[in-house]
Amino acid sequence: MTERSLEYHDAKLTTPDLVILEMVAASKEEAATQLATRLFENGRISQLEGFLTQVNSREHQMATGLPGGVGLPHARSEFVTQTSIAVGVTKYGHSLDFGAVDGPATLILLIATPAQSFSEHLEVLATLARSLFKENFRESLRRAHDTEVIAELINSTLVFFDH
Repeated sequence: MTERSLEYHDAKLTTPDLVILEMVAASKEEAATQLATRLFENGRISQLEGFLTQVNSREHQMATGLPGGVGLPHARSEFVTQTSIAVGVTKYGHSLDFGAVDGPATLILLIATPAQSFSEHLEVLATLARSLFKENFRESLRRAHDTEVIAELINSTLVFFDH
């Protein structure tokens, strides 16, 4: 293993612990809470309530639904200790309204970046959005039914991103 790949290995944007399969939530706020709780439990955010206030505030400013059944809530926050992505794949038959024109989301990715990381935040968001616009990538995430596979798919799409 090269030093470079070790560096990436240590700084993965997501891990299997940050993935929730068969997610059931009553609202997009509840989904964000479930995902943010995973970030908090894994030491990626320092304060759950403060971070969620910022995520929900951002969500009220502009819908974060993408075409193809994706919700992409996100926030830059002083409570984020390292750039991270928590992933929720809803239970079959469940979906959440993130305001996308083509309908509700079954795939939710919560992006958390440190407050000072403006360009990093935009680059992660843009890179992930580009991948999520591809139907085969979305379907791979939905069909995986394995937290390790989902984490690897997300990390590999951002492998060239110098975080």
